[in-house]
Amino acid sequence: MSDTNFVILYVDKPPASAAFYSALLQRPPVESSPTFALFALDSGLMLGLWSRHTVEPAAAGRGGASELAFTVADAEALNRRHVDWSLRGLPILQPPTDMDFGRTFVALDPDGHRLRVFAPAQQEAAAEPQAASLAST
Repeated sequence: MSDTNFVILYVDKPPASAAFYSALLQRPPVESSPTFALFALDSGLMLGLWSRHTVEPAAAGRGGASELAFTVADAEALNRRHVDWSLRGLPILQPPTDMDFGRTFVALDPDGHRLRVFAPAQQEAAAEPQAASLAST
């Protein structure tokens, strides 16, 4: 059985995207060339940035059709990340918002890839309605 451990984003200018992600992730790429950069994340995921002009077969899509998600511990950490990314000049597509899965916001990278940050909803709050419905049956 194989394991999925790479995500590759097709980018216009890999060196510029590598600089963007180096600052965002606070780490240098583990591999870098004019057409590709690779980051090793703490989770074990490898994030590749490949030139949309040299990938074979040619990529048909553009950024914005999928998301790279970042989990944070809580709403306070999410709000701090939102302020940080806003001060860095990242376009914010969705401001901090409470949704059914937790608190979230969405920013864009230079190629229009969506970067979702979220703090999962507290498990206790999600478990209470289930416990109440079980008790009434």
